[in-house]
Amino acid sequence: MNGSPAKRSYLLKGSEQIQISPADLAPLRAVAEDLPLEVLYQDDELIAINKPAGMVVHAGAGRHSGTLVNALVHRFGKLSTVGGDLRPGIVHRLDRLTSGVILVAKTDAAHRHLAAQFSNREVEKIYLALVHGRLKMDRGQITKPISRDPVRRIRMTAKSAAGRQAISEYQVVRTFQDYSYLEVKIGTGRTHQIRVHLASIGHPVVGDQLYGAPPAALARFFLHAHRITFTSPTSEEKITVTAPLPPELTRYLNGLPALR
Repeated sequence: MNGSPAKRSYLLKGSEQIQISPADLAPLRAVAEDLPLEVLYQDDELIAINKPAGMVVHAGAGRHSGTLVNALVHRFGKLSTVGGDLRPGIVHRLDRLTSGVILVAKTDAAHRHLAAQFSNREVEKIYLALVHGRLKMDRGQITKPISRDPVRRIRMTAKSAAGRQAISEYQVVRTFQDYSYLEVKIGTGRTHQIRVHLASIGHPVVGDQLYGAPPAALARFFLHAHRITFTSPTSEEKITVTAPLPPELTRYLNGLPALR
């Protein structure tokens, strides 16, 4: 702008001279990539994957390679088309730095069936989280509504009464000197829900500096989608899929100082 690089946050006043160098167009569909995948469960209708931390679920925000979708297309070929060409098979998502079980639909019928279960809050989702500090109660429920942070748009906030309803239930599994290890059950699936809710009560997830956690010797969040229970789209039977805690999180947990 006016011959110099401009910050993305700069507000135009008018009469500025702007020079733009267009980037290459993003692909209009998912591109198959030969990437490792850990399959936890599979049948004719769906797949359950153990997503590693660091892997983006689908293309977006400048990321078009190394995604879970790209790996799925390479491994399985045809998936549900309900989500569009960039998100085939994707029924729900996990944050990039969160690991754990995620469901993928093979067929459109399965996709709609699973999506209805998520919408009706019939899917049970259990996470494991390590947070800073020791909680006053061994179990509790957080029901603060969640909305986009009006100042920092990459964040969500639980400070606005005008946000969308969100329900998170936690139970303390183990207490350390300066940390609490929790099992968290979510009744809704808002963006960053667990991270926002736990930070809102003064206990941010370890490694989550976006929501107030101090730097940690962990290149990810200590947040793991541990278990999911849903109804089969074909047999109507209940299916539970569990993803074990990743080795890096187990090592971090084992290295924490115990209570005095």
